[in-house]
Amino acid sequence: MKKRTKIIIGVIVSLLIVCIVGLGFIGNYFYDLALNPDTDKSMVFNNEDTENEESFEVEDNFFTDTEYKDRTITNDDLKLHAYDFNQDSDTYVIAVHGYMGEALQMGISADHFYNMGYNVLVPDLRGHGQSEGDYIGMGWDDRLDIVAWIDSLLEENKDYNIILYGVSMGAATVMNTTGEELPDNVKLAIEDCGYTSTWDIFSYQLDSLFSLPATPFMDAANVVTGIRAGYNLKDGPIDQVVKSKTPTLFIHGDADTFVPFSMLDEVYEACSAPKEKLVIKGAGHGQSHLVDSETYWTTIDTFVKKYL
Repeated sequence: MKKRTKIIIGVIVSLLIVCIVGLGFIGNYFYDLALNPDTDKSMVFNNEDTENEESFEVEDNFFTDTEYKDRTITNDDLKLHAYDFNQDSDTYVIAVHGYMGEALQMGISADHFYNMGYNVLVPDLRGHGQSEGDYIGMGWDDRLDIVAWIDSLLEENKDYNIILYGVSMGAATVMNTTGEELPDNVKLAIEDCGYTSTWDIFSYQLDSLFSLPATPFMDAANVVTGIRAGYNLKDGPIDQVVKSKTPTLFIHGDADTFVPFSMLDEVYEACSAPKEKLVIKGAGHGQSHLVDSETYWTTIDTFVKKYL
């Protein structure tokens, strides 16, 4: 009987080891696919949620035609880079790019705010562009980087007004930032097609790409993320906007299938700060400013003037 018990225990232990090793492999695979900036992301972007979106040919020469200076700060032992377009305004717009993007892709938005007469700071998020970092923060660790950028601007001029603007992961970054203790200088925030949490958007993409459930695969990825990047995938905008005191404009295209349109109402309803909502009909992910640019920018300009 004792021998049989030992065999059963041995089998159970072996199975547990196999399961742990297997989940560790799976967790690392999905971590690298989603959060390692050096891993090919074609599987993420070339799928049914993005392949049918309309393509827009837009000429954007803002970064080549407008004078700027390179600006750097150090936060979390990382050297972070931004493009600083200063035209002696008393207001700075911090414009934040999306997932696997970089500051140079924010030219259209930066151009608009610059032409409104504002200074514009366009940071490369950690792990992107010219900023250091070996993982993608998905807007969570990035929120503290934006706080550091705010502090850097206020060290230069304590009277600056500051506007936060972000698209996709940049929008998540902005929403996460508004949940922090911010100086009164931060007057308003604008988020365009942000998600409720990294856990939610990855669970959605896991089902879309692989037809896999969140449990146990997301759980495995979350453990690996905690070990390798130090943050929890469940932390995110849906909880941060509850604490926000910053007036926020929420924007989403109703044809967005990359970050589900349904997430707009979730973050909007959760926000405790003064808020407004804009839905752009027929716009896919990150395309609202292209599908209906007049409504998009008129709404933003009106919101800015209301709170600035």
